[in-house]
Amino acid sequence: MSDNAHPLLPAATPLLVGDAGSVQVGGVDTTDGLLLLEPAAGLAPVLRALDGRRSRRTVRAEAAGADLPPGLVDAAVDALRSAGLVRDLDPADLLAIGPGPAASARAAVELPATDSSPGAAGWRARRRATVVVEGATRVGTPLAAVLAASGIGRVVVRDAGVVTAADAVVGGLTAADEGRPRAVAAADAIRRASPQTDLGPLPPGLRPDVVVLTRPWAASDPLVAEVPGPHLVATVRGETGVVGPLVVPGASSCLRCGDLHRRDADPRWPRFAAQLTATEPPSSGATLTCLLTAVLAAGQVLACVDGRGAPVTLDATVELRPPDLVPHLRRWPPHPDCGCGAAAAAAADEPPEEGAGRPPGGTTATRATMVTEPALGLTGHDTAPFRPAAGEEDA
Repeated sequence: MSDNAHPLLPAATPLLVGDAGSVQVGGVDTTDGLLLLEPAAGLAPVLRALDGRRSRRTVRAEAAGADLPPGLVDAAVDALRSAGLVRDLDPADLLAIGPGPAASARAAVELPATDSSPGAAGWRARRRATVVVEGATRVGTPLAAVLAASGIGRVVVRDAGVVTAADAVVGGLTAADEGRPRAVAAADAIRRASPQTDLGPLPPGLRPDVVVLTRPWAASDPLVAEVPGPHLVATVRGETGVVGPLVVPGASSCLRCGDLHRRDADPRWPRFAAQLTATEPPSSGATLTCLLTAVLAAGQVLACVDGRGAPVTLDATVELRPPDLVPHLRRWPPHPDCGCGAAAAAAADEPPEEGAGRPPGGTTATRATMVTEPALGLTGHDTAPFRPAAGEEDA
């Protein structure tokens, strides 16, 4: 590893001194840990100082000043990196943090969750990203605030309406916003979460990285223009939170694919859809449902921006149904009658291996870890679109 690498051990990672000068890093809850068995008690302050701002060369020099052998420090950092407890921060991420102690403090708690693959400047990618949220709803505004707090550099909320009392929700619009333009009030909510986020309108010619559609039936709304780039539905329909599909034009099923599946399941669907989109729907969804929907949608957007594999909402939706709000996954494959091109692209691909496309679940117990049960993850299963299938699994 280069001497110019900038190792980062998240400040929240437990670092505990045990018997005979041993040091245990992590491994006290749900994550794997590492037990350093050498007489390494003096390592604890050095490891705690791995904040990503110091190069490996600087860390080695500080250790030498504390009379610690450089080889011991190198071995410890390498072992922590192999265990996934330390990542090397890209210098571009440091430049993207922004000036001032407040920006550094906010970034310090967000950085460990960004892409940790070698050479990936995850924080810089987020700071350079633009996300547009269509609708300052009880889902849209908290979602925009979460994205801004997670490092998205430009977040634009578009809504021509006026705030009503029913729009107020934790992390979003407030009761004091009643009567104000929704877009203005949403910008204030974002600013409270992340003062540095750019809230200005999109410059001419700039295409957002992701557009989030928060109207309940955006797929069927004739007033919604076709979105050229990646876009995600995140809304509450009735009392059920719905996230997805995430549409990558030409590569995954689109919103019209979903409408065609609904039409196949019920020929009356076009008539029903026209009624559902004829008027502005009232605000809906309990606070807990709205916030869980917003957080789940934010995770899908960040996965797209970070480039962390295939998000679970490609060709699928995740539904959060009260009262348990356990996620359910519903498949929406490309429709052969749709002209989006996704069906042809899917036919050209080889069938995936069993379990492909599913997010990883479970943990592996190693030395100095607590034995854990498999993690609860979104489990892929195929159901008939629009109608629940018998034996439908919980996600």
